[in-house]
Amino acid sequence: MAMTQEVKDAMSASVLCWLATANSKGDPNVSPKEMFLPGEDNLFLIANIASPQSVQNIRENAAVCVCFIDIFKQKGYQLKGSARVVERTDEVFDEHFERFQPLVTDRYPVLSIIEIEVTSAKPVIAPSYTLFPGTTEDDQVDQALVSYGLK
Repeated sequence: MAMTQEVKDAMSASVLCWLATANSKGDPNVSPKEMFLPGEDNLFLIANIASPQSVQNIRENAAVCVCFIDIFKQKGYQLKGSARVVERTDEVFDEHFERFQPLVTDRYPVLSIIEIEVTSAKPVIAPSYTLFPGTTEDDQVDQALVSYGLK
């Protein structure tokens, strides 16, 4: 399973994703990213606004993992693949940046774009779904609303 429509729909319901990288020595790094979206085919795109460690690690080791969840449904996906840093001078930068334009407007400086060729995608779900048979998305949403003080 790679970037199916179901994965793309789940992505649009998430407000943050977490990008895991490692440098050439294998030292791990994980950091939240707030501007991400699907690209063409199996591409996942992240706007590099302030991610110097992630960018450096990708330059040393292209293997990455990304995770995103809908915090209310407590479901999402884990994606794995190979990343590259698309610089402003790269011929596909403008095409990728155009997708981000409605999100970034003029507020955020997009230094580069992290382009991930997704090779695998697997669902991530809260343990409640398996530990308590019959748990529904509505149950999870209601519980999350209470937990976050929104209900």
